[in-house]
Amino acid sequence: MAKIKFDNSNAQFFNTLRQRVDDYFIIKNIKSTGNFRLFLKTGILLTILAVCYTVLVFFTPESGWISLGICAIMGFDMAAIGFNVMHDGAHGSYSSKKWVNEIMSYSLNIMGGSSYMWKQKHNINHHSYTNIEGMDDDIDIKPWIRVHASQPKHWFHRFQHVYGMLLYGMTYLFWVFMNDFTKYFGGKISEHTPLRKMSIAEHLIFWGTKIGYVGLFLIVPFIFAGVVNTLIGYALTVFVCGLVIAVVFQLAHVVEDAPFIDTKGESTKIDTEWAIHQLNTTFNFATGSKSVSWLLGGLNFQVEHHLFPRISHVHYPQVNKILMQTCKDFGVAYNEFPTVISALRSHLLHLKNIGVAA
Repeated sequence: MAKIKFDNSNAQFFNTLRQRVDDYFIIKNIKSTGNFRLFLKTGILLTILAVCYTVLVFFTPESGWISLGICAIMGFDMAAIGFNVMHDGAHGSYSSKKWVNEIMSYSLNIMGGSSYMWKQKHNINHHSYTNIEGMDDDIDIKPWIRVHASQPKHWFHRFQHVYGMLLYGMTYLFWVFMNDFTKYFGGKISEHTPLRKMSIAEHLIFWGTKIGYVGLFLIVPFIFAGVVNTLIGYALTVFVCGLVIAVVFQLAHVVEDAPFIDTKGESTKIDTEWAIHQLNTTFNFATGSKSVSWLLGGLNFQVEHHLFPRISHVHYPQVNKILMQTCKDFGVAYNEFPTVISALRSHLLHLKNIGVAA
């Protein structure tokens, strides 16, 4: 594993920010994990998934357009479950009880992924080494998408801002049926990170949930809804889910003015403290929209999430106020797009520019 060294010799900014955030929870006398609002949201999202699945499989509408509409809703709902339920659970911020967090993190397995793989590639690599080449697997779609100038350039990259959305829609399918298995059999989470040794139970969970996912979302629908209907509906569902997930994560890190660091040899030194690096490489968007925050599990507050991943997203609006004041006090840049559209525009412009850059 490559050695990445941050200059944390003077971490006064983050120490002050962390103390202020801690004081907020102490003064308010509340836990930093999820609350009733998160539990209610979990119930709503899981109910929507169950209803969509039941209607599509066992009470298939006669109108194909209605079925396609329900598939699209289900795909978006699956992404929302990932953002709100799995994400907090995998970070240990859903509940103060470890077993509850584990159960919530396994919602990813139900939807075809692997929480074991996710925790390593996202919680460790992405959060520790954001936008660092060879370490941050979350935003890396080589060779099809070039996100910074140090990556190899191919002729088709000049069109990546055009075909990018189509490719994003396919990422969930590749994630479930290829990427997890590549990591599993290759023994590597990313270019420089080996896969942690799995216990027998973890091997069984990996294979059992992968097989269960195929049975639940393909075999059972084949039987009750028909093969053709299932394949069309499944394709739309996973396309919508993949598109939403990919776009949300890209908007936070792959935009104009977001720096990327290319690893050099066995050791790379970064001349800022870790927290400042997170602020430099991470952008918030649409933090003033309650509906966006509700649907995306607070991932539009991506800066707060990167600095405090063990705090549930339901607290991010309050943490944001503390962060902005602390940034002002220390003269630290805080990056935010006012809307989802402005963030998406910046992402597409970045893809266009980096696709032709030398």
